Amino acid sequence: MKDETKCLRAGYTPKNTEPGVMPIYQSTTYVFDSTTDVGDVFDDPTKALIYSRFANPTVMAVEDKIAALEGGIGAMCTSSGQAASLLSILNICKAGDSFVSTSTIYGGTVNLFAFTLKKLGIECIFVDANASEEEISAAFKPNTKAMFGETIANPALAVLDIEKMARIAHAHHVPLIIDNTFATPILCKPIEFGADIVVHSTTKYMDGHALQVGGVIVDSGNFDWESGDFPELTEPDESYHGIIYTKQYGKMAYILKARMQLMRDFGCYPAAHSAFLLNIGLETLALRMERYCANALTMAKFFSECDAIEKVSYSGLEGDEYHELAKKYLPKGSCGVISLFFKGGKEAAVKFMDGLKMCSNEVHVADIRTCVLHPASATHRQLTDEQLLAAGVHPGMVRFSVGLENVEDILADVKQSLANL
Repeated sequence: MKDETKCLRAGYTPKNTEPGVMPIYQSTTYVFDSTTDVGDVFDDPTKALIYSRFANPTVMAVEDKIAALEGGIGAMCTSSGQAASLLSILNICKAGDSFVSTSTIYGGTVNLFAFTLKKLGIECIFVDANASEEEISAAFKPNTKAMFGETIANPALAVLDIEKMARIAHAHHVPLIIDNTFATPILCKPIEFGADIVVHSTTKYMDGHALQVGGVIVDSGNFDWESGDFPELTEPDESYHGIIYTKQYGKMAYILKARMQLMRDFGCYPAAHSAFLLNIGLETLALRMERYCANALTMAKFFSECDAIEKVSYSGLEGDEYHELAKKYLPKGSCGVISLFFKGGKEAAVKFMDGLKMCSNEVHVADIRTCVLHPASATHRQLTDEQLLAAGVHPGMVRFSVGLENVEDILADVKQSLANL
């Protein structure tokens, strides 16, 4: 099936007389015929459903749909995108390990990697994604277990050279984990370019309607965990009767361990109703991404000609520093988010945002409604000046997330606010 069809048909296929719309299984528990049956499932949770902290039929249908869209062999939804990023690392890293990440990533992820994981004894080594392969390779250590990056960085909008990162990661026998939130599988499928694990904040474009917070981890099934140093997967798990995930589950080892071990212990699984709402968003994802990209390109061209704006970051624009990479990785469009750099710095940026009448000033992005944010004052507020620069965030930057309103109405609101500068 093509993506448009997968958005509607993958994950749930009703049988004779069953509901045409994916039902909500609003239950925490599942009934067994015998005590033996319960015990068997606790020996191997893949045999049946145990409890909705692990899995739920509604959520599983959404997981299957997202895995199909990304081209993975399995997926696990989480209660937020941050939870997905966290578990993607913890699934293979323990205290004393390290991993490499590009510096141009979401500010919340920087906090997670640089501060919280550091407290757990896991080191994140930040690198410049635009550095040479040799320079990036030099950052790897004997205890490095993964490499992390974003397809389209939030909010710098830098486009990642995924194939380059995959070469580097695989040369060091570690997996490449890609946050594909802004691109979605409609615009880019990182697995096709060598990524091994894909994560998303489903709160953004996948949901699209600002209805629920969620995340997902997708496993490509392509990485050979026995080729590197991954005792978490290749040695017995004493919390599951000594099971060895690579021996028991083969290509599904990574994603099943994440569910059986980490989701069991952290319990950051989404509710069935949240998954139902997410599925509604997924059904129109392909259509919405087309409109987001069209509206954003129109707005980016307009902003690029505004005297008040020093720079526009949008890889869909010819002349943008990431335009060539976008032609390779994002041939269908560069998402709906634009980064604007105002000549007057923070004062001009804030005055522009506060002058908007229709476009919303909110802590969100990738919504059906146009919204704006000043990253340095909000999502990246906890970062140092050095970290802000490394993440591509400047005082005069405004993250402009183009929605699905008629583009003429978006333009009218922007023009009246710019007139006040």
